[in-house]
Amino acid sequence: MSVSHLTKQFSALDVNAKKANQPSGPTRPIGHIKTPSQSSVGKLLAKYAAPNPPATKPAAPKTAGAESSQAASRPGPKTIDIGKYDGGLELENEKRGEKVTGEAAEDLALDSSVARKSPTREWNLTTFDIGRPLGKGKFGRVYMVRTKCEPRYILALKTLYKSEIVQARVEKQIRREIEIQQNLRHPHVLRLYGYFHDEKRIFLMLEFAGKGELYKQLSKHGSFSERRSSRYIDQMADALAYLHSKHVIHRDIKPENLLLGINGELKIADFGWSVHAPGNRRMTLCGTLDYLPPEMVEGKEHNERVDLWALGVLTYEFLVGSPPFEDRSSTQATYRRIAKVDLKVPSHVSPEARDLITKLLKYDPQQRLLLSEVRTHPWIVKYRPKDVSRGSG
Repeated sequence: MSVSHLTKQFSALDVNAKKANQPSGPTRPIGHIKTPSQSSVGKLLAKYAAPNPPATKPAAPKTAGAESSQAASRPGPKTIDIGKYDGGLELENEKRGEKVTGEAAEDLALDSSVARKSPTREWNLTTFDIGRPLGKGKFGRVYMVRTKCEPRYILALKTLYKSEIVQARVEKQIRREIEIQQNLRHPHVLRLYGYFHDEKRIFLMLEFAGKGELYKQLSKHGSFSERRSSRYIDQMADALAYLHSKHVIHRDIKPENLLLGINGELKIADFGWSVHAPGNRRMTLCGTLDYLPPEMVEGKEHNERVDLWALGVLTYEFLVGSPPFEDRSSTQATYRRIAKVDLKVPSHVSPEARDLITKLLKYDPQQRLLLSEVRTHPWIVKYRPKDVSRGSG
């Protein structure tokens, strides 16, 4: 599927809030209202990015225009420290990657300022103050950056080396990931604000998730409490319902692909295996072994209900500390356990949580609990904060 065709399909998606709340099959959205697309990246940043305001100016004397002057000089939140830059982007670029040419170069000349839908302003490396490294991805590093233009927003800048993308033969997958993510607007889906490229690299301007990787939290604690797990699964169900309403199947839900925002809210971050599939029927084997559903293990057609299975696996791993079908003796042993739905829930897991897990981990995709039912399940409702509605996670 070409990027232009994919973009047209996204453009045709229904963004009307009234229609979004009408039933549209088994995975209709659960009350989340999609914000309209905005052509100004400034508006998007103002809504979603972490602000880093300039130092407070002294209050202006009261004159005819004093009210507006004082409003501009009110103290803002404490300046966010982006950390010290280690020079890694330049050092790495000297010895990593090669220039790509021909059709590959054209395919990977990705620039959001010339996008057909909602183009951004023109970006390049000189438009940012670069701070500390946030981590390493498969195709490059991720840095914490601040825009030089006011009001100086904090972002995560992800680097992808074009030649490595070509060597891995994932040009179309990378383009698809970018096309999908730039069109998504949800509080529990990591935002992609813009992107640009140079001779060797592609740069993605991503929402900064202030509390980092959920996987690190899970590794640190071993497992999560029922309250914490329930709230995360509530947020996941809300986000997945939104994705499915846009005909996006994630296909790789796992702790490693989830981040935590500045207030501890969950963010789905990686769309490398996502697919925009209006037909909702796929055959590709992908994702992470422990999270694969029986239909994918057995090479059958699959649809958006693979994400329901993964949600059940995630619930189990949050509460127990390991995936339910993990068998370290061999990959084939894990496959067999998945295909048989060889599920053993430890006794310390509450009856309510056990009920949700078993209703999601059904061999037959049609029997899996719908996302709308997940969000009204007693275990989810029990721990949902009173000030949080079903539509906001």
